Amino acid sequence: MTQANPPSNNLQKLRKYLEGRTGKAIHDYNMIEDGDTILVCISGGKDSYTLLAMLMALQQRAPVKFRLIAMNLDQKQPGFPADVLPRYFESIGIEYRIVEADTYSVVKEKIPEGKTTCSLCSRLRRGIIYRTAKELGANKIALGHHRDDMVHTLFLNLLFGGKLKAMPPKLVTDDQAHVVIRPLAYCAEADIAKFARGMEFPIIPCNLCGSQDNLQRQKVREMMQEWDRRFPGRTESVFTAMQNVVPSHLADTGLFDFRGLNLGTEVAEGDTVFDREEMPMSGTIPLFVAD
Repeated sequence: MTQANPPSNNLQKLRKYLEGRTGKAIHDYNMIEDGDTILVCISGGKDSYTLLAMLMALQQRAPVKFRLIAMNLDQKQPGFPADVLPRYFESIGIEYRIVEADTYSVVKEKIPEGKTTCSLCSRLRRGIIYRTAKELGANKIALGHHRDDMVHTLFLNLLFGGKLKAMPPKLVTDDQAHVVIRPLAYCAEADIAKFARGMEFPIIPCNLCGSQDNLQRQKVREMMQEWDRRFPGRTESVFTAMQNVVPSHLADTGLFDFRGLNLGTEVAEGDTVFDREEMPMSGTIPLFVAD
């Protein structure tokens, strides 16, 4: 499916902005290198469509050469429109692979009614994605998680898991076979949603995990939305904090030698933690301002 009308000036500006943010994340974390074959996971949601659009645009002018293969996992959910993605991929001229696997039935069989299905569903999908990447000779796997996803994961682990851990922009799979990258790490969900609407992507809703209203992630999402409503820029500020970690002012003995800390030891930021600081509450400059 393609746009019937030429993109507006605002949409063109937003596209350029998102391409810039995506390119910066790729550069900062060295996500893509010359000769890479990248399996781009497409669910049919706004994030993965935007991911593919960004990578295809950057591929045209990148200083390195890399191959893109779009992949969709058809999990055999009831009512899933299996013709939508193949038709879309063909319309934009991208190499693609559709993988059929009835994970829907497995999840429904194993998970009691009313319980969240995300954990099992995610593990099943991950195994199939890794296997497909190996079959296609892809050394990189691109996922559509964005900045808000990473911040929400930080709070999920903090509040429910007892860990100061988020979702990294780049990681190596446990079997050391692939590198997983998240090129939209610097992109805000609101901007992605606006772009997807403007592009009129053929969105396919998820009626497995996406339809559950009792997810802890949804509760964290609502919390952050309320924070951003009251104090604009909070999500951006938290993400910036994730890039500015000071181990000496936390409490993990594996990251900082507290036992060996004595007089004369120089520590980053010293005792400024005790200073009373006025924290900015008005937020920062919006990530995207339409004319």
